Amino acid sequence: MSIMRSDDVKAGYARAPNRSLIRSLGIDESEMHQPFIGIANSWNTIVPGHTHLRVLGERVREGITAGGGTPFEFNTIGICDGIAMGHEGMRYSLPSRENIADSVELMIQAHKFDGIVCICTCDKIVPGMLMAAGRCNIPAIVLTGGNMLPGNLHGCELSLTDVFEGVGKVAGGTMTEEELTELETAAMPGCGSCQGLYTANTMACMTEALGMSLPGCAATPAVYADKIRLAYRTGKRIVDLVRKQILPRDIITPASLRNAIRVDMALGGSTNTVLHLMAIATEAGVPFDLQEFNRLSEQIPHIASMMPAGPHSMQALHHAGGIPAVFRQIRSHLENCQTVSGMDIYTIADSVKYVDESVIRPEQSPVHQSGGLMILTGSLAPDGAVIKSGAVQDEMWKHTGPARVFDGEELAMKAILAREIKEGDIIVIRYEGPKGGPGMPEMLSPTSALVGLGYSRVALITDGRFSGGTRGPCIGHVAPEAAAGGPIAFVKDGDQISIDLFTKTVNLNISADEIENRKKGWKPLKRPLTGVLARYAAAVGPADLGAVLQ
Repeated sequence: MSIMRSDDVKAGYARAPNRSLIRSLGIDESEMHQPFIGIANSWNTIVPGHTHLRVLGERVREGITAGGGTPFEFNTIGICDGIAMGHEGMRYSLPSRENIADSVELMIQAHKFDGIVCICTCDKIVPGMLMAAGRCNIPAIVLTGGNMLPGNLHGCELSLTDVFEGVGKVAGGTMTEEELTELETAAMPGCGSCQGLYTANTMACMTEALGMSLPGCAATPAVYADKIRLAYRTGKRIVDLVRKQILPRDIITPASLRNAIRVDMALGGSTNTVLHLMAIATEAGVPFDLQEFNRLSEQIPHIASMMPAGPHSMQALHHAGGIPAVFRQIRSHLENCQTVSGMDIYTIADSVKYVDESVIRPEQSPVHQSGGLMILTGSLAPDGAVIKSGAVQDEMWKHTGPARVFDGEELAMKAILAREIKEGDIIVIRYEGPKGGPGMPEMLSPTSALVGLGYSRVALITDGRFSGGTRGPCIGHVAPEAAAGGPIAFVKDGDQISIDLFTKTVNLNISADEIENRKKGWKPLKRPLTGVLARYAAAVGPADLGAVLQ
């Protein structure tokens, strides 16, 4: 290449000091004249999804070298939502997404990389790196680290959700603490992101559906040799992307975002994808409307019954053909977009030789006729809320019940474990939104406890978030949030709330005049905040716009 971004740090006599520092790394003269490729790696030894990423990083470097580039690897942070779940640590998870995006941008711009490979796994790391790619708009490709193999106990496949639900079973007296210990020991057998279609794996699927990773990357398990081969090919491919100047904003477009939503609907992915796709669209400069999710949900059938709503793990999805097979099954609904692989979406779909239709069904015999996610609006959520409709039992698609209101997750969890909740109740957990939480903590502990305790007709509504492991009638991302004076701030115990997934509505059944009366003298709940959380609460935008910093 005659002109490279990296020439700003290495070309001409005035850059002799810069080059001197680069030469101190052991860089050879020939390497100095090649594209400089950054590798953002979230490897660490606390997150199971990340512990193997050092190996993938080595293979990516080899691929970059083979392709004629010069690799430079650096790290970002990475938080495990499962370890952070159920305590104050969860408030730091969503803010970490912005930190990751910012840190990748800082490294790209300070060192003038010609291209970037993003090696990432888990809930906030994948969208954070995609946000950085869209923001910086230099040639980029993503390698997601792969899923964990299912656990096994007494011949039954297990995932992390089983352990969370086990807590409720112990509280309900249907499981002993000794049995729970046996379960927790067996559930998570090694490295990789949690086994089901939770947020980490959903975002890996979204990355491939957007066209930002190589075909087959999303569903390939972490421990498979195929993942190491994908790492090598990813490294080689980034050099081609640099030479051809194929940029993230060439890939992340309105059409590719719609394709990602279509795949999300087909799989019944995590509700968090709504938040993250909106944020990625914002960083890529793509105008995108929240209601696009509902429009596409009505068109795309739910064709894969994935954990936690169904029996199939990500390993099963991989063996069934992975995301390329999903492309093939819904090909008629997809728009033909280019991808970082050099192949377009239709070519990838047409190249699939085998689909296990017991896992990825044809659209003529779906799990559900409509997509697995839904945006609700109504008097309780004027700016929208999100539900994983594919994980809601049929009898709860339409439900009216009395509100049980809690100012925070901890209070709700105590009430649930104490069996103070009755069938038919609608639990409202507020002041857990982007500003009020802050950080929109996930509510996997209370939702799993409800399942473990055997409740079947209890709904949960929050301005916080839900884990991808959540199942049942759980409505999150309620906007405006309580801290911003949204209607959820004014709900009282005993108020009737109506949920209707057929009409995509969630309504607080009190008059507008009564809401106005309740607003008189209202002051939002304030938590004492310092450091990162204080800065985040002051700058974060609403959930319906992706909770990006403003």
